[in-house]
This record gives sequence, C-alpha cells and structure tokens, in this order.
Amino acid sequence: MEHSHAAPRAAADVDTDKLAHEMTERFRQVLSTRRMNELTSRSLSRPSSPAPRDFGTPQPPPMHNAPPSYSSLRNIPLVPQAPQDARSLRFKNMLHSLSNMPLRWENPGLLDEALRVVPLEQIYNEAEEESQILQAEAESLGEGKKAAWGYQDCVVRALLRWFKRSFFSWVNNPACSRCYSPTIGVGMAAPLPDEQARGANQVELYKCSVEQCGAYERYPRYNDAFVLLQTRRGRVGEWANCFSMLCRAVGSRVRWVWNSEDHVWTEIYSLHRKRWVHVDVCEEAWDKPRLYTDGWGKKLSYCIAFSADGAMDVTRRYVRNSNHSLERNRAPEAVLLHIMDEIRALRRNNMSKQDKFRLEGEDMRENRELRSYVISSIAHEVSRMSVDDIINGRSRHPRPDPDAQKAAEGRTGGASEWIRTRGEGGRGTPNQQNPRDQHPR
Repeated sequence: MEHSHAAPRAAADVDTDKLAHEMTERFRQVLSTRRMNELTSRSLSRPSSPAPRDFGTPQPPPMHNAPPSYSSLRNIPLVPQAPQDARSLRFKNMLHSLSNMPLRWENPGLLDEALRVVPLEQIYNEAEEESQILQAEAESLGEGKKAAWGYQDCVVRALLRWFKRSFFSWVNNPACSRCYSPTIGVGMAAPLPDEQARGANQVELYKCSVEQCGAYERYPRYNDAFVLLQTRRGRVGEWANCFSMLCRAVGSRVRWVWNSEDHVWTEIYSLHRKRWVHVDVCEEAWDKPRLYTDGWGKKLSYCIAFSADGAMDVTRRYVRNSNHSLERNRAPEAVLLHIMDEIRALRRNNMSKQDKFRLEGEDMRENRELRSYVISSIAHEVSRMSVDDIINGRSRHPRPDPDAQKAAEGRTGGASEWIRTRGEGGRGTPNQQNPRDQHPR
C-alpha cells in the first residue's frame, strides 16, 4: 500500500514543479514586456517632459573626497579627430617638435663614444651584485617567485646612482670664472658661433656679485646630449637629456617624458616587468610615479612620453586623482589621441610587420595599465567612505592611502633640501626661482 500511495505523490510533485516553472517564466515575460513598453513610452515623450531639476528634488551636497572625475571617460570610446582650431594646431606642432628628442640618441657611433665616459666595469659589477641579491630574496619567498627587477633594470639603477652622485652637477647661477664668487642673473645674450655650433640656442648672462670684479659669465643651454658629456652640468633638461642618452647607450629602451608644468624625466622599458618604469635622475628616483603629486604636492595636466617608437599620453600614471590634476585645455582629448597616433605612425612607418605587431601589443598592455590606475583610484576613494559619508555627502574619517608613503619619500631628508635648491616642490606652479628656467628647463 505504501508503494501505491507513493507513486501518485511523486507524480503530483513533478507536475507541481513543472507548473511552477512555467508560471515563473510567464511572469518574467509579462514583467519584461511591461518594462519595455514603459521605457518606450518614456523615450517618446521625453522632449515634452520636464527636466529632473524642475521637480524641486533637493540635491545632496558635494562630497569632500569624491571619487576623481576624469572628463575623458565620459566619451569612451574616443574617436581620434584631426586638429582644426589654431590652439590645437599649435599644440600639435609643439608635440611633433618635442618628439624629435629621442631620435638624437639613436646614432650607434655616438652611443659608443658616450660609453667611454661611463665606468662600465663598476656599473656592471654593481648590477650583477644587486641582481643576485634580488634573485636570492625571491627564492627565499618560495619556489617560482620572480625577482623584483631583472639584470638590465639593475644596470640602469647602478647608472642612475653613478650619474647623480659622481658625474653630473646642478647649476642655478654659475660661479664667476675669475674669482669664483656667486653671480646674479642679468638677462639673455645671443649665442656665439661656437656655442651655436654645439647646439646652444639660448645663453644666460650673469654678473659677478663682487663689485670690484664685475665680470660677466655666460651660461649656454646646450640641447646636445653629447656636448653635455663634456660640460657635465645643467638643470632638469640637461640632466634628463644626458642620462636618457646614456641609458640608451647601455642597451635600454628609453622614453623622454615632457610635463607641461616645467619638468622632464625618463622612462625605461623593463623586459623583466614588461612595462615602462619611471626614472628621475635629478631625484635618483626609481619607479616612483607619484613623486610629483603625493610627494611634492604639484598639480599636473599633461605628461607625454616620447620614444624612438612613438608617443604616449601617460598622464594617468602620474596623476592618480582629481586633487592633483589641472585643466587639460590645450586641445580636445580626441585631438590629442589623433596627435599620438600620428607621431606613432610616423615613427613606425618603416618598421617590419613583426616589430609593429610587437609594439602594438605593448601599447595595448600599457593602455590597460593606465586604465587600471583610474579604476584603482575610484575604488580607493569609494573604500574610504562610510554609510554616514554617503548619506551626509562628506568624508569625515578618510583612511590613509598606503601608496602615498612611497611617494612622500621625496620630501624627507636630503631630498627635501635638494628640491628646495632646485626651486621645485610648488603646488602646480613652475619653478619661480629664475624665469629663464621655464624653457628649456
């Protein structure tokens, strides 16, 4: 008897489940159809409907630490557009001119000559020692762990230390060559024929501060990296120019990064990490892209990297939130994208298909990296909010940014004194110590 009653109950259970499933699907279809009809009717009546502000709904107050707003994200995907207005055309011409800088470092004969001034044995020994230490540290963490940096990265790190500590010197006002007293800037002078032949387009003129001496001192601003190997002095532009050329000489792929707020630095491509690495020889800084914003408190608008292979807008690597960003008004974002594509196509015009394909893969990886900084910044700002912050539209207890400490290292100790000597560290303002520093830095 038990079996005779069990069978009908089982059949009834199956029928009930099937019926419930069918009713659920019908209910979903009805809701979906109704929702689509509502959306259609709303879209058709939208022109005559009042704007949301007409209903008088109170708007929440702006949040003190709102997530960064990237205006370029509002129109993704951007479609490159050729510049039309005069301002955009000037920006295009300037960027094309700046893109020629890395081409000066591609002469193999001159690079061989440059290596004569570098203590290669010392550099390679230091690199080998550091590389072995990093490899041992990685192995101690477990099997299959990768060292932080590869051997070629260590070569550039050793070159960075030697260049800053032993080779190049910083110049603001050159000392009087007659009595070695301090000098005072008095203006500009036309370059002499021999100065012009060596690549000096500008010459700064200084007068000895000692009244009895009164001698004048000329300071040519050389743009030729190989001339700088003999002078071994300068400011940011000369430092980055000469150091980048030496990085190229020891076999690294190099970028020269131009910043519109009057600074330049270097990026080298790490084969070990498969990405571009920030290097600032003036600060002896390695892989600290947030040095200028979180470290110095500067605000930046454009950071454009130029290499022998093209150009890339890398601003998002150095500006991680809107608190450190300035208005980008030299050209629309779509126009800037067109200029970057134009320079890239020009540099790769005569390359093989294999090289072009490899570089396009690198570009795609870098674009993903740059987008990830935007996502990480937004996620970090959101993670700092509490429920009360969202309701009240403010952030009362912000959590510290763990990455800010790394960048803030540039503000402590001797580096702080070095920055003050150079007149850096302003909040979004160029070097005000000497107006002639604005170009070529």
